[in-house]
Amino acid sequence: MRPPRLPAWTATLTWKAAVFIAVMCCALAALLGVLVHVSVTSRTVEDSREKALARLGEVGRLYEAGEPLPRFAGVDPAGLPASLRALAVRGERGTMVADDRGRPTMWAAGPADGRALAVRVDYTQSAATIDALDRSILGSSVLAIGATLLVGAFAVTRVTRRLHLTALVARRISAGDLDARVDDPRTKDPTRPQDEVATVSGALDTMASSLQRKLQSEQRFTADVAHELRTPLTGLSAAAELLPDGRPSELVRDRVRAMRGLTEDLLEISRLDARNETVDLAVHELGPLVARVVRASGTETEVRVVRDATVETDRRRLERVLGNLVANAHRHGAPPVVVTVDGPEVSVRDHGPGYPGYLLESGPQRFRTESGGKGHGLGLTIAVGQAEVIGAGLVFGRPAEGPGAEARLLLPEYVRLADPDAEGEE
Repeated sequence: MRPPRLPAWTATLTWKAAVFIAVMCCALAALLGVLVHVSVTSRTVEDSREKALARLGEVGRLYEAGEPLPRFAGVDPAGLPASLRALAVRGERGTMVADDRGRPTMWAAGPADGRALAVRVDYTQSAATIDALDRSILGSSVLAIGATLLVGAFAVTRVTRRLHLTALVARRISAGDLDARVDDPRTKDPTRPQDEVATVSGALDTMASSLQRKLQSEQRFTADVAHELRTPLTGLSAAAELLPDGRPSELVRDRVRAMRGLTEDLLEISRLDARNETVDLAVHELGPLVARVVRASGTETEVRVVRDATVETDRRRLERVLGNLVANAHRHGAPPVVVTVDGPEVSVRDHGPGYPGYLLESGPQRFRTESGGKGHGLGLTIAVGQAEVIGAGLVFGRPAEGPGAEARLLLPEYVRLADPDAEGEE
């Protein structure tokens, strides 16, 4: 049987620090309390013992002189503890704190002709003093622990708040927001001492700036290469059209078309990387739109509409996403390829070997394919980028049953609001 799992908040640094502070405060308070209690109690008992023994000496002289004994003394008095009585009978002197008729009493006893001569000293005030001291120690310990917990929680919360901010910025950077920074004020002023959190924050900001510069440099390089290739490719395409018909001419035209497609893909990726794309939203019926995309692809693809839906999206970008998914299924998968519309979700499935492991783990990567087919790994990259622009979720996975690969595109569904005037007329 598994032990019960602790709540998630018990794993936080604030909780662990609070528990550690509380335990250490309790241990320190207990240690100091015990030391003070033992010291004061020992001193109080010693003073009462000395007082009782001094009275016993006086009473002993009165007993030897045959004079009457005071009320607090007597020979074998009632209430004398048996152990102290036995000690006196053996010829020794001793003291003991015991209860006498409901009141704490300090007894002192000594030998007297084979019996016990004893005196008693009221110990009530001393016992009350010790009890008051114990209550004071307990109360002050509780107050000290509470104050320490508050101060410690405040200090730890300040640190954890900065750590949470650093983690939030790191997540924003991983999501693509390369402008996100922690901007810890301690890292801006070199004269201020920096703690470990400030060091981590500064390192994260430096890493983000370096990463942003490198990615922007790569994006500019991709865009510049694509733009520079367009002009010679346009001329090369025009020249290829002038070649006489034949197999060599067909090969040249095919390669030129492939180069132009690659160049256009690179330009599209550079625009997506710049994150300055705008969408033209409109309301569309999803089933007919998907069927039109499949017909335009010129492939043998089956379309199944389980449940049609109305979506609000950019038709051109959605057609680009679906076209790339269908083309990838035919290029790298195996027939039959089935496109299913189930409400606002569109799935594209083939019956090939399935997506490679790296794609399922971290998404498509540019210029990387492992299925043995033709391609540069840009089609799915563009599909992911365009899906993000139109606010759709694109997930790559395996079918629930059978072999193959399945891409699921979830679109924002359009909800028609009821007309209040029409409802009133009814």
